[in-house]
Amino acid sequence: MTFEALIFYALAALLVLAATAVITVRNPVHAAMFLVLSFVASSGLWLTLEAEFLAIALVLVYVGAVMVLFLFVVMMLDLHAIPEREGFTRYLPVALLVAGLVVAVMAMMVGQRYFGLEHMPAPERVAADYSNIRELGLQLYTTYVYPFEIAAVILLVAIVAAIALTLRQRVETKRQDVAAQVAVRKADRLKVLTMDAEPREQVRKS
Repeated sequence: MTFEALIFYALAALLVLAATAVITVRNPVHAAMFLVLSFVASSGLWLTLEAEFLAIALVLVYVGAVMVLFLFVVMMLDLHAIPEREGFTRYLPVALLVAGLVVAVMAMMVGQRYFGLEHMPAPERVAADYSNIRELGLQLYTTYVYPFEIAAVILLVAIVAAIALTLRQRVETKRQDVAAQVAVRKADRLKVLTMDAEPREQVRKS
């Protein structure tokens, strides 16, 4: 067994263990941390396949942004998973049956007959200065430029729709009218009252 294969199997085992811990631990924060570990292991697998850009993007996007937001939400909500998991054993037989069916289908589809090593082409040797980021950019902006632009337009429409949904008028929502605040006058907010001074004797008695 080569050193690359040893690293691959070690990272794959770490990924499986971390993914199993995500769905078995009781604490949601611990589950999120195990999910971060699984992302890091997946990034290591991408590195072994010489896909540096995908590995860096996985760490930056999921670990650096999505998981931080997820951890923030979980810690702010203070979730208690123990009462929610009561009665879990009642559905365990059905869950095991469904899991067995999924594993059987995956074994039939992703097996040695279709995805074995003998069906894989021999790896091509590339130069030392080869950059997969450059090749990915060339593919995106030349061969797949139209699908890339369509995806960008769809994402832009989704962003505009999300902003429009948050800015819609609701009766129960308190909103600030910046234009009304800027155009306010002193006479609208401040009222000066004129009061007669009280005699000294009455002030002393009080």
